Amino acid sequence: MDIEARAKPRRGAPPKGDVSARERILGTACELFYREGIRAIGVDTVVERSGVSKASLYRLFESKDALIAAFATERDRSFWEWWDRIEAQYADDPRALLDALLSEIARRIGDSSFRGCPFLNLVTEFPDQNFPGRVIARANKEEMRARLATIVAKLGVSDPNRTASQLALMINGASVTGLVVGPVDLKGDLADAAMKLLA
Repeated sequence: MDIEARAKPRRGAPPKGDVSARERILGTACELFYREGIRAIGVDTVVERSGVSKASLYRLFESKDALIAAFATERDRSFWEWWDRIEAQYADDPRALLDALLSEIARRIGDSSFRGCPFLNLVTEFPDQNFPGRVIARANKEEMRARLATIVAKLGVSDPNRTASQLALMINGASVTGLVVGPVDLKGDLADAAMKLLA
C-alpha cells in the first residue's frame, strides 16, 4: 500500500476494538471540561486533543452547547452506574448502603484528581436555568435526593424527603469543602453528620 492510500481518512464504522470519533471527542471533552472548566476549553482544543477534525465534531455535535449536554449526560450515566454498583452490594441493608455511599463519596473527594462536583461546576458556569447541560445537572441532583429519600425511608425516619434534602446538602457541601480546603477527615465528618441527622 502506498503512502497516499495509507493517509486517506477512514470512512464508516471503526474496526472492532477501535474507539469511534464520537467516543474520542466526548472522552476528550469530558476530561478537559472537568479538569480545566467548560468555558475555558474551546472546540478547537477538543479537536486538537482528540485528533478528530472540526467537521467531524460538528457533524456529531451541532454546537459546543450540544457537546456540553453530552458531557453532562455522560457524567450522569457514569455517576448512576457507580451508585447502582454500591446499591447492589447493600440491597438488604439501607444503613450499610448509606454508610458505603458516604464513604465512597468522601474517598472520591479526597482523590488528587478531584476538581469538584461536575454538576455543581456546570451550574456555576451556566446560570441560565434552561441551558441543556444545566437541566441535566439539576436532574442529577434531584434524582440523588429522591434516591436518598428511598434509603432513609427504609430506616424509618419520620420525614424522608426532608432528611434526604439535608443529606444532599451535606454531600454537596462536602464536595465544595473538599475542593476549597481539602478533606481533613471528610469520611468521618460526613458519617458523623449523617448519623446525628438520623438519630
